[in-house]
Amino acid sequence: MKPSSFFLPVTTALFTLVLNQAAAQGTQRPLIPLLKADQIPTLCSDTLASLRKRVSMLEKLPAAHAKDSKKVLTEWNDLQIALEDLQGPVDILNNVSPDAKVRSTTEACLIETNKFATDLLQSEKLYARFKAIQPTDPIEQKLRQDILYSFDDTGVSLPPEKRARMKAILDKLGELSQEFARDIRDNNQKLTFTPAELQGMPAAYLARAKRDDKGNYLLGFDYPDYKPFMESADNSDARRRYQIAFANHGTPKNLDILKEAMNLRHEMAALFGLPSYADLVTRRRMVKNPQTVDKFLTEVQTAVTQLEIKEIEELRVFKSETLKTPLADTKLERWDADYWQQKIKQARYNVDQEALRKYFPTDAAIPWILHVSSTLYGVEFKRVEVPVWNPEVQYYDVIDSKSKTRIAGIYLDLFPREGKYGHAAAWGTRGVSTLAHRTPVSTLVTNFDRNGLNSDELETLVHEFGHVLHGVLSNTKYVVQAGTNVELDFVEAPSQMYEEWARRKESLTLLAGFCKTACPTIDDALLQRLTAAHNYGRGIRYARQLLYASYDMTIHNGKADQQQPLAVWQQMEGATPLGYVPGTEFPGQFGHLMGGYAAGYYGYMWSEVLALDMLSRYNGKLMNPDVGHLYRQDILSRGAEKPAGEMVSSFLGREPNSKAFFAEISGQRLH
Repeated sequence: MKPSSFFLPVTTALFTLVLNQAAAQGTQRPLIPLLKADQIPTLCSDTLASLRKRVSMLEKLPAAHAKDSKKVLTEWNDLQIALEDLQGPVDILNNVSPDAKVRSTTEACLIETNKFATDLLQSEKLYARFKAIQPTDPIEQKLRQDILYSFDDTGVSLPPEKRARMKAILDKLGELSQEFARDIRDNNQKLTFTPAELQGMPAAYLARAKRDDKGNYLLGFDYPDYKPFMESADNSDARRRYQIAFANHGTPKNLDILKEAMNLRHEMAALFGLPSYADLVTRRRMVKNPQTVDKFLTEVQTAVTQLEIKEIEELRVFKSETLKTPLADTKLERWDADYWQQKIKQARYNVDQEALRKYFPTDAAIPWILHVSSTLYGVEFKRVEVPVWNPEVQYYDVIDSKSKTRIAGIYLDLFPREGKYGHAAAWGTRGVSTLAHRTPVSTLVTNFDRNGLNSDELETLVHEFGHVLHGVLSNTKYVVQAGTNVELDFVEAPSQMYEEWARRKESLTLLAGFCKTACPTIDDALLQRLTAAHNYGRGIRYARQLLYASYDMTIHNGKADQQQPLAVWQQMEGATPLGYVPGTEFPGQFGHLMGGYAAGYYGYMWSEVLALDMLSRYNGKLMNPDVGHLYRQDILSRGAEKPAGEMVSSFLGREPNSKAFFAEISGQRLH
């Protein structure tokens, strides 16, 4: 469907780049343009200028025009598509481009894009148009309500002075978010460790690690460096030094940024007459208010506290016995936790995470998860050579198995490199809109070991691919309802549910079939050991999630001017069984707090309640395509067209409950 006739034509450099790259491949598939640093400022300013003209024309339309809800919503859809066509590619290149100048110029563009979005959602004339329309169906009705919420939350109904202050706050928060992420992403510090300090590390790790001219090892903050070290390095002092450096690799600047953000968010809530930022944002989520979050977190605390204490004591006893030190003189430090958990898992269950990499070669794990997804959801993935920002990046067309039509595209950027986003995440780079005949694109970004994955990393792959599927299997009419644009406290549920496919026999045994050379198969005995090893440490694991969520709510649920982020963290972490590690400044690298999860980190566990409940619909038969197709129909394809609770109830055939979740976190789940 073409844009409404009164819109100015959008022939930006970005659109031209996309068409040229697609034409070079003999197809009109949408691609992420490989922008150069000197192209971005003009591209950004020209595109935003064009969008402002479109908004101005919309604002001048007569009131009678707003009587046609379909026309008004179509115009909004076209506008949001044009904005996403700029923001989506710029955002992903900001996080993955090998060129530091591209990352810098895309950051500036994202800040300007954020300012445009604020201006857009403070337009009284557009707000009045949406208030005037009469939706003709439930999808239109929810879309209208969500749009009105967006305008309201941006301050359109505030008095002029407060509205101006709201804009200034939102603009500043956008800048702070970019700066916070940059301080972490662009920290290229390397820590020096002697060969003796790497005793216990597997040979493959040592072989790929960088070394200086003295033979010492140089390790950075990428997860393939850090996490295996904390699990396997025998030297406790080396682990302590690495953990402190890792916890501080966004600070000290990011502590000041977080404090400023806390103050601005609290001021924002006050503009609406609300007591806290948590009150402001939770009103649009499944929980509706901070009191529901607090009650939920209290229930989690009741479920996990004793299990956490029990596990820590078991680790302390195991450490004492292994090192042959008196128990009374043996203390379990925070930098000991991952290491001794791995040791106890090896001793009890004969599970060595590093040894698992031969079971899960990276070049087999990727086609495996594509195959599992194809079987469940009725799609095919076709590798296509397209222009990419790094030679190791892969691109696939997503084809519906029934209709044989291309419905989406995905990029996979799997391995670490300097300047790249350092964790694992999925970007919904382009949302679907059936109204505009628009197909989606999602981008998976990870930092995996090239040779193989351990079971935790395999679970991460499956989790993040769940987000990818939520984006590319979405089939919504309007782009703002596409994919993962659901309530924040539901957005993790599809991915968390999918993690189970990284732990069950009927899916895992398929992986060996994708190995280029023979690799061992997961048998029943190993699977039982893996399950037991996964289950061990649930108390510690969920207690840590509880701490993160509680900290997030604490700094956003009170008077920010009376709180210092590090002091609050020191007090809260200090009250846990493992205590606070002096010298660590964890909040300065807690990216979720500046990346959209402020007053929302509880959503990881809230989503898991729904994820584990939805899992029951498979009735233990995870490779059942009939249930997979139902799940695609009721959850993945619907995006945000319905409230999350309604979608889950439709899929389950009943109201959801939390039984499976509390069995999981309290150690009562046996399989």
